[in-house]
Amino acid sequence: MQAEIITIGDEILIGQIVDSNSAFISKELNKIGVSVYQITSIQDDREHILTSLKEAGERSSVVILTGGLGPTKDDVTKRTLCDFFEDELVRDEAVLEHIEELFKKYISTPISDLNREQAMVPSKATVLHNEFGTAPGIWMKKDGTAYVSLPGVPYEMKNLMVKAVLPKIIEEYNRPHIVHKTLMTYGLGESAIAEKLEDWENNLPSYIKFAYLPNLGRVRLRLSAKGHDRVALIKDIDEQIQKLYPLIGDIIYGEEEVDGNVEKQIGTFLTDKNMTLSTAESFTSGSIAERITSVPGASNYFKGSLVCYATEMKVQILGVPQELIDKHSVVSEEVAIAMANNVKTKMGTDFAIATTGNAGPTKGDSDADVGTVYIAIGTPSGTFAQKFVMGQHRNRVVKKSVNKAFELLYKEILNF
Repeated sequence: MQAEIITIGDEILIGQIVDSNSAFISKELNKIGVSVYQITSIQDDREHILTSLKEAGERSSVVILTGGLGPTKDDVTKRTLCDFFEDELVRDEAVLEHIEELFKKYISTPISDLNREQAMVPSKATVLHNEFGTAPGIWMKKDGTAYVSLPGVPYEMKNLMVKAVLPKIIEEYNRPHIVHKTLMTYGLGESAIAEKLEDWENNLPSYIKFAYLPNLGRVRLRLSAKGHDRVALIKDIDEQIQKLYPLIGDIIYGEEEVDGNVEKQIGTFLTDKNMTLSTAESFTSGSIAERITSVPGASNYFKGSLVCYATEMKVQILGVPQELIDKHSVVSEEVAIAMANNVKTKMGTDFAIATTGNAGPTKGDSDADVGTVYIAIGTPSGTFAQKFVMGQHRNRVVKKSVNKAFELLYKEILNF
């Protein structure tokens, strides 16, 4: 069973916003056995929408549109759906009552006739209640294909997908099972892993697909299979995964679906051991702390971070001796170790991460080449730092260093 996603809005096409909706919809559809065949972004234009609806309907059983449901003249999706279905807009009293209630409770500006127009829906549509917004979802069918129109506001769309769209697809369509398992690896690049796995990959059953998902110092390995016997699919994928461990077991950090990302695994370990973590960041600018605190429950083990970007802040806030910086440079193993030790002491934690480096584009306060970084890990038994050369691109240097910091910390916490 196939689906297509059509995102409507000039703001996507000109790069004003990022299309995060399609990623969410694709993932949720996949969970219920629906493969996304194509994702298309188009303008708020009647002819463009009509063409896209016709072409998508010829290929897929479900077509999901997001955006273009606002009350202003540039949002034409509802009127265009009426043209496509030879239908007309009618007032839905339940939707109108909901809109008026939203304005009464949560919106300070008076309700206008333009806002009330949101209650106009195609007469042939099944209306999907949008509890968080004024634009309802719309479900319509033609020649066996379901056309679902959802608001573009992400939190409104997500709620409608989970509570209304997915249950309706499950109710109306027979679907196969799609099983994915993703292994997380750190420490080897995509090509190096591929060399180790060549024979294994060549002998995979034809119904199991394998993909490399590289991301700056870490590579996810995804195995996928589709069929009607979910238990058998899981068993077959698990058997293939077990064959991977003798080949690359030293770089596998777990299964994404089971263990979560590496920062979640670190959090689980620290919670179970009643241990704590702090960070002192320079060129990574709080990116490590952001990743740590993205995990629910991080307050149980993460004490905080000191972002000391300027050299003088490393001296004044972190207490790194000026003479140490003068002797070894601010980008050095000695300074990284001092940063980790001092933040660990100041915050009273068991573990600490510290970063100092030159992300570019200029050398700044250090003579170190652009891309040179030091990452220090403080543990209950001591502190060490390692030097890395991460390339010339600023964003790449930062992101790769963040991933490397988690890799180093993960390896250390396994010893406690």
